[in-house]
Amino acid sequence: MASPFKPDILKGKVALVTGGGSGIGFEISTQLGKHGALVAIMGRRRGVLDAAVDSLRLQGISAIGFEGDVRKNEDARRVLECTVKHFGRLDILVNGAAGNFLASPEDLSPNGFKTVLDIDAVGTYTMCHEAMKYLSKEGLGKSQSSGGLILNISATVHYTASWYQIHVSAAKAAVDSITRSLALEWGTDYGIRVNGIAPGPIEGTPGMQKLAPDVMRSKTLDYLPHYRVGEKWDIAMAVIYLASDAGKYINGATVVVDGGYWLSKPPEISKEQVKHFSRFIEEKSRSSPTSKL
Repeated sequence: MASPFKPDILKGKVALVTGGGSGIGFEISTQLGKHGALVAIMGRRRGVLDAAVDSLRLQGISAIGFEGDVRKNEDARRVLECTVKHFGRLDILVNGAAGNFLASPEDLSPNGFKTVLDIDAVGTYTMCHEAMKYLSKEGLGKSQSSGGLILNISATVHYTASWYQIHVSAAKAAVDSITRSLALEWGTDYGIRVNGIAPGPIEGTPGMQKLAPDVMRSKTLDYLPHYRVGEKWDIAMAVIYLASDAGKYINGATVVVDGGYWLSKPPEISKEQVKHFSRFIEEKSRSSPTSKL
C-alpha cells in the first residue's frame, strides 16, 4: 500500500525501535526507514534481529540491530549509547517491546503478572529514562527550540476491562500514565514530545495469533465497526504522522488505531426490535401525550 507521506519526510532522523525485529515493530522500523530515517532495532533474539536488519537493508534502509532486554538498565544504556555512536544522534524512540498471553486471574501467578509489567511498563520507563539525555533539546544535534520524540505502543484493553488480560491491562494503564507524565514534565523542561499509539486487532501479528484464536476471531469481527481487523501498516502510518512535522503540536496523547473496536459491544436487542419498540413508543405518545411511560 502506498504511503500518503513524502518519502523523505523523516530524512536525517535517527530512530530506535524496541521490539523492532518482528510484528508491528518491524513494520514501524520499515516505514520509518522508507520515509528517510536511519533505523536501529533492539530485541532479545539475535536471529530475529539479524533477519530483520538484512530485510531492511535489502530495501535500501540504513539499519542496525542491537541485542538487549528492555528490563535491564545496562542493556538499555548500552543499546542507546551504541545507536548514538553508530548514527551520531537520536531523534525518535519507539517503545514497542511487549509481552502478552491469555490467562484467567485465578490461573495467573504473581510472577507472571510481574513479568508483563516489567517488560511493558518498567521496560518502557527504563528506555525513556536512558534516552532522555539524547532526546533533550540540548542533546546531540538538537536545536535549542525543540527536542526529540518518544512513542509508546500501548493498547485499549484497560479502557474498560478485557477478559483474561488483567496483567496487560495493568501494564498498559501504566504505560499511558508514563506517556502523560513525561509529556508534561519533559515537554516543558527538555522539549521532548511523548505520545502513545494504541493498536486494536492487527492482522498477521504474534499478538493476534496468541490472543485471538479462531473461536474468538469471528466474534471479534462481529463487533468491529468496519468489520475487518487492522494492518500493521495502519499502526506504522500513525507513527510516521506523529514523528513528522504534521504531529509537532501533539504531546501527551495516546492515539487509538483500532477502527473503533474499543467502543464496541454486542447489541442488547436487534435493530428490528429497536424499530418495533420505537414505533410502539411513538404511537403510545401520540395517543396519550401526558402519560408517563
